[in-house]
Amino acid sequence: MNSAPALAILVHGLWMRGPALTVIKRRLEADSSWRALLFSYPTIIGSMSDHVRRLIDFAQTHAQRSEQLHFVGHSLGGLVILKALSVTDDLPPGRAVLLGSPLQGSRTVQRVARIPFGRALLGGALATECIEWSLREWSGRRDVGVIAGSMGFGIGRVFGDLGDAHDGTVTVEETRLPGAKDHIVMAATHTSLLLSAEVAEQTLYFLEHGRFSRQGAKTPRSPSRTF
Repeated sequence: MNSAPALAILVHGLWMRGPALTVIKRRLEADSSWRALLFSYPTIIGSMSDHVRRLIDFAQTHAQRSEQLHFVGHSLGGLVILKALSVTDDLPPGRAVLLGSPLQGSRTVQRVARIPFGRALLGGALATECIEWSLREWSGRRDVGVIAGSMGFGIGRVFGDLGDAHDGTVTVEETRLPGAKDHIVMAATHTSLLLSAEVAEQTLYFLEHGRFSRQGAKTPRSPSRTF
């Protein structure tokens, strides 16, 4: 009897819904050994603990027939995943990939929060995780890989110079996570991390191997190439 496909749960970021990760879902499911589910949550309503509880409940519901359970999260979604994995250890084994997640705070979030109604636009979860934050490290059992973008076009530039290499919203340094298994920088904007064929390939490679592919790997020359 063939084993059940590996399951990946895909978690979107701020102001998005589950279908935002459709490119990565299609790439994973192009291989019959993978199944991917889109998790949606109200990003500006509720606290981080609310989002985490919803994700854990979702994962427990769908993981019953899976021997492996993996996670992929974009931006705020990566923070939700990391928090969820830090408070539960009763899920099937697997890996996680975080795409452009502000793991060490966010200058963009801090600047948006200072404008009128800025915190309401960001939602309580993101504001708390990126303004009133302390150094994050990863010491869990799962391998965690982080992909950062370096093509600096995005909302962050509207609110001032981000200085260091960035994806237009989150700087590369803000994506660093001590304890992560691997970290790679690709030529993508914050949004095109979701649309890039190369990012999807790197995501799959990490989920399967626990590291990113660098031998012969290409980073996208523009954010327009998609599946």
